[in-house]
Amino acid sequence: MLPSVLLVGYFVYVSIGWNVVVSLSNWEGLEPRYTIVGFRRYAELFYDPVFWISLKNNLLLILLFVPSSILLGLFLAILLDMKVKQEGVFRTIYLLPFALSFVITASLWAWMYDPSVGVINVLLEKLGLGFLKAGWVTDSGIAMYCVILALTWQFSGYTMLIFLAGIRSIPESQVMAAEVDGAYGFSLYRRIIIPQLKFSTLAAFVVLIVFALKGFDFIYVLTGGGPGYSTFVLPLEMFRETFSMNHFAYGAAIATILFLIVMVIVVPYLYMSSKRREE
Repeated sequence: MLPSVLLVGYFVYVSIGWNVVVSLSNWEGLEPRYTIVGFRRYAELFYDPVFWISLKNNLLLILLFVPSSILLGLFLAILLDMKVKQEGVFRTIYLLPFALSFVITASLWAWMYDPSVGVINVLLEKLGLGFLKAGWVTDSGIAMYCVILALTWQFSGYTMLIFLAGIRSIPESQVMAAEVDGAYGFSLYRRIIIPQLKFSTLAAFVVLIVFALKGFDFIYVLTGGGPGYSTFVLPLEMFRETFSMNHFAYGAAIATILFLIVMVIVVPYLYMSSKRREE
């Protein structure tokens, strides 16, 4: 295991440490500078409106994208578990969006959201609902919600797979005993099955919330952060500051803040997982 430990140690933990050092330096421009200036870059974050917009959008993803993906995935898993015909076909259909590259699906949704020739506005016009036509991702008021809708579509199949595996792991004897006691249909799932899916829910929650914090490629392709800064998130702001404006120390400070937020979520999950294995 030594080669793996060395590779992970260098490319992960040494890189994280190096990023923290850069965030404490005065590195501005392409030439590296490692003179330590303390927490000056972190203090600048509090006066940066784009940083707060990005943080707000990340929180919006957590509050809307995460629960909607979990609920839709759970609903699809329950439907598939009801012994429907051609279950494998439906499972493939639901899972296909997540199997596609984020760049491909973002390009697909960008085309559908196009205000002029996009399929959504064209379809609304054909159905006589032209009054519902909108600019979608070109409208700063609803652009972030359009991003959340597209992400929910892509991730619902993934959460469905997690919940379906959790449902199928429940002993058949419990289900049969519940049916003997009169629990059928959605009542069976509400009273017996769903309460036993807490670890599946936790696993899906952690994965989705980490993506909500670090998602970059999907939003970059779909909106580029626009219009204006309406769909900026922390990874996008970090990328812009570091590689477009050459503010390496400032970008490293954003990356460190993002890392700390993710760790606050991941560490309790790892602790709970280890406790579960011990039990």
